[in-house]
Amino acid sequence: MASKKDKKKGGMISTDAVVAVNKQARFNYILEDKYEAGLILTGTEVKSLRHGQASIAESYIGPDRDGELALFNMNIPEYQQASPKMQHVPNRTRKMLLHKREINKLLGSVQRGGYSIVPTKLYFDKKGLAKLEIALGKGKKLHDKRETEKKRDWDKQKARVLKDYN
Repeated sequence: MASKKDKKKGGMISTDAVVAVNKQARFNYILEDKYEAGLILTGTEVKSLRHGQASIAESYIGPDRDGELALFNMNIPEYQQASPKMQHVPNRTRKMLLHKREINKLLGSVQRGGYSIVPTKLYFDKKGLAKLEIALGKGKKLHDKRETEKKRDWDKQKARVLKDYN
C-alpha cells in the first residue's frame, strides 16, 4: 500500500514538492547564506498552495512593525471552492517564523552592508508544512548581469558543439 506522503489527490501537492521558484533571484542577486523559514498562513492559503498556485517573483522580505521578518507582496490566489466570507486577501503581509538569532543576523546584515533578504523557493517539507527558502543576497550591478548572460550563452554553445561532435 502506498504511503500517505506519496499520494497526490486531484492534482494536490502533499509533501516534498516545490510550489514556486523565484528565478529572477539568482539573476539579480549574488546569493550567499540560505535559510528555511516557516510561514503563518490561513486555511484557504494552504489549500491554494497545495494546488500549486502562488507567485513569489514580486515579493520581498523586510521587518514588520514588531521588528520581526515578514513576507510582503506574495500572491496566493483565492481558493475557488471556499465560500466568499472564508476567502483570504491574496497579497497580504505574511509573518515568517525564524529563530530570534537568525532574525538578528539577517537584519544586521541588511542594515550594515547593502544586503537584501530574497525569497528563493516556496515548498512543502517532508512533514507537509509550507516553508520558504530565503537567501541573503547582494544586488548585482548591470555589468555583473551581462557577465552572467555571456557565461550562460557560452555554456549553451559548448553543449551544442559537444552534442554535435558526439
